[in-house]
Amino acid sequence: MISGFNAKKIAAASTPLTIGSVPAGTEPLVLAELARAGQSVAYVLSDGQRMPDLEQMLSFVAPEIPVLSLPAWDCLPYDRVSPSADVSARRLAALSGLIAHAKKPHPAIVLVTVNAMLQKIAPASVIESLAFSAKPGNVIRMDDIAARLERNGFDRVSTVREVGEFAVRGGILDVFVPGTEEPVRLDFFGDTLETIRSFDPASQRTTGQARSLDLNPMSEVTLTPDTISRFRTNYLSMFGAANRDDALYQAVSEGRRYAGMEHWLPLFYEKLETAFDYLRGFRIVTDHNAREAATERSKLVTDYFEARRDQASLGKGAAAQATPYKPVSPGQLYLDGKSFAETLDEVAAIRLTPFNEMDSAGRPVLTLDAHTGPRWAKSQAETGSETQEHDSDSDVRVNIFDLVVKHIADKRAEGTKVLITGWSAGSLDRLLQVLDERGLKRIKPIEKLSDLQKLEKGEAASAVMSLEAGFETGDIAVIGEQDILGDRMVRRGKRRKRGADFLTEVAGLDEGSLVVHAEHGIGKFVGLITIEAAGAPRACLELHYADQAKLFLPVENIDLLSRYGSDAAEANLDKLGGGAWQARKAKLKKRLLDMAGDLIRIAATRMVRRAPVLATPEGLYDEFAARFPYDETEDQ
Repeated sequence: MISGFNAKKIAAASTPLTIGSVPAGTEPLVLAELARAGQSVAYVLSDGQRMPDLEQMLSFVAPEIPVLSLPAWDCLPYDRVSPSADVSARRLAALSGLIAHAKKPHPAIVLVTVNAMLQKIAPASVIESLAFSAKPGNVIRMDDIAARLERNGFDRVSTVREVGEFAVRGGILDVFVPGTEEPVRLDFFGDTLETIRSFDPASQRTTGQARSLDLNPMSEVTLTPDTISRFRTNYLSMFGAANRDDALYQAVSEGRRYAGMEHWLPLFYEKLETAFDYLRGFRIVTDHNAREAATERSKLVTDYFEARRDQASLGKGAAAQATPYKPVSPGQLYLDGKSFAETLDEVAAIRLTPFNEMDSAGRPVLTLDAHTGPRWAKSQAETGSETQEHDSDSDVRVNIFDLVVKHIADKRAEGTKVLITGWSAGSLDRLLQVLDERGLKRIKPIEKLSDLQKLEKGEAASAVMSLEAGFETGDIAVIGEQDILGDRMVRRGKRRKRGADFLTEVAGLDEGSLVVHAEHGIGKFVGLITIEAAGAPRACLELHYADQAKLFLPVENIDLLSRYGSDAAEANLDKLGGGAWQARKAKLKKRLLDMAGDLIRIAATRMVRRAPVLATPEGLYDEFAARFPYDETEDQ
């Protein structure tokens, strides 16, 4: 695929290397070539936001090579909250995959962020011991599985709807395992597992049969008698005697999970490992900013540690009223930037850079011989025109799409294969329609890069791919949607429930803030508390209403709340269970229906009136729609 690129020689090198002329978007080509040479590769990104795009691009470039993604915690250093359930599940699935890879090595690619490389991890032996598998016919007590799930960080609920939850009802155990599309239902007869069925979390109806259950933990902290005892010993040794106000110590001592306890990870285990330990046997590849990003991250970690330490010692502000926070030292929980750089040198890491660089002797480094393609959108912005660019030869303005079509025609005439990419099927289809109207014909849709290699020289193809910028290398030219239409406002898919983001939602509410409940009206937010319900602890929002009435709303139902937008002094609390709120809703509904009636009458009047038809130039709307910079919603 890459002419003149000796992947086997590079993979076998025993000293650090730099490969130049690797613009953004071409990294998957390098990683795939190294993997095809029989080498497992770990790519360290300085920007974690690019990880999903690179993962999608690798599935296009090399679908036959397995890819694992190891993200960093999505919380601040020394935070009071734990990593999200989604990130924890992805991390532990990746770590379990790396453990399995160590037992049966094979070419693979791992995407990992700098922050994740600096984060110390529970030992591989612990992660492996937490894994669990079961098949129909196995003899195993349901209570043992439930206890294991609780130790591994799963939340016990009444109805399973989210990843990391489980529920027990009679002889049935429901669990939503990380890395699966749907939860599964384990049906027991006595101590025998009879069936494993998948089901829809919304309707709770069975959707299919499963042959086995493979269970990974949901948290890097497991609460066993050994880890609890070790935590207590280490905590008292490090911070001295604990008092009743130390909620962390009290919770762990009682075997209860505590929000943010992962930030004391070193106290639970004899020794932590690093991502480098998990990646033994992998060739480490970094982007050109990895070392600098590690240094900056280390400074940030130190700043947060010192802020926590100073805040606790001074006892000022909110810290004086909050639960005491006793942070472990940065060296116990993180690698520093210097250690990270030294380890990269020890493992002979490969560095990818988009620039042409020289080594210490003034000689060019290895090069991919790729370069970024034309950026018509950039010229478009500089000229201030939305669809036209200035042509210096004729001193006239030329349509951007005409320039793109001409460029593609020139490349095809040279025998270069051209690939046009779009971020989604819809945006790619619109773009191709516009280019077709400008004379671009015979574009073949493909699903993987090998399909492009099968085409004859000078042929063109199209594919859905999250490409930031186009590039040219060897005998191919790749043109990205953003090269033509400008940067997209990319929004990652939302999780199914706002309740999954309850920590962020609650953090934005101040004590005493007014909120509106969809069923009960205006109330006052008091705080986040934990109550006992159905034999399991549940995190709830405490809301106060008129006449000192209280409502405890489970955090997974936070989507029922919205902020009260007006001045708090002008609002009266609704009476819980009263009819005033429902009456106001009914009145507003009537007003909306009246408005709808007026709009219908206006529309009917317009329908019976006549007016001259104004014809728009052919293709103008398609050009306008193609410049839409956002991801389409389902109804678009």
